[in-house]
Amino acid sequence: MSGHETFIAELSRELKIRNYSYKTVIAYTGAIRQFEEFAGARFLFPDEDLVKNFLLMKKEQKWSPKTANIALSAIKFFCGEVLKNPLELNIKFAKRGQKIPVVLTHEEIMDVIRTLNNLKHRLIIAITYSSGLRVSEVTNLKIKDLSLHKNTIHVRGAKGGKDRMTVFPEKLQNDVKDFMRAKNPNDFLFTNKQGKKLATRTLQKIFKAAAKKAGVHPEASFHSLRHSFATHLLENGVEIRHIQELLGHSNIRTTQIYTTVSNTTLQQIKSPF
Repeated sequence: MSGHETFIAELSRELKIRNYSYKTVIAYTGAIRQFEEFAGARFLFPDEDLVKNFLLMKKEQKWSPKTANIALSAIKFFCGEVLKNPLELNIKFAKRGQKIPVVLTHEEIMDVIRTLNNLKHRLIIAITYSSGLRVSEVTNLKIKDLSLHKNTIHVRGAKGGKDRMTVFPEKLQNDVKDFMRAKNPNDFLFTNKQGKKLATRTLQKIFKAAAKKAGVHPEASFHSLRHSFATHLLENGVEIRHIQELLGHSNIRTTQIYTTVSNTTLQQIKSPF
């Protein structure tokens, strides 16, 4: 075991106390372990040159800009909150290429749902699309979070630890009422045979299998349901600020990616040919 494990354990504790997500804790501690391996004896006394050389080495190892940015954030947090030696790093975050998200049509999503015979699986896909949820938000849904009489869902402790409200479709009310019967308010909505909440990987596998069977876009992922929710709302004339609130985006620029994939926007522009 590394002689610096105590410091990495302290990093993990600080992140958890501040309510960082499980994924962020794993990503930050993993990045710091790699930084420790690179820095050696200088691990507890880093400077800007050391950090830059570490990031340069990782770039040469084909690290993505996203991974490099996570590592830089982890190092800044580690130095300031664990080592109590805040570094004034004159290092700009790596530029990330912006990919256009895969968006399915409404009919394609219905085709995916129609391939599923299991009610639970159908509701997972339907609620995710109709409410614009992230996969982790679906697995964390509890009975008490659904207000069927108001057609709303209370998303608790989402990305960044923020709560928000989003819409719930009236069309699913009867199926969801039947599905929730005999469940308690604090029960998870979607559980396995042992009564425990489903793993995010399970939901992703359900979608991938159904999407393949339905013959939709081969690169579509579970997150494509959320992309489709936002894009379809935009095409239906919903203001982008409202979509931002429903998705829980802190910055409007994150939501504006959907203006690039809206069919309505494209159809209003005529080619000069």
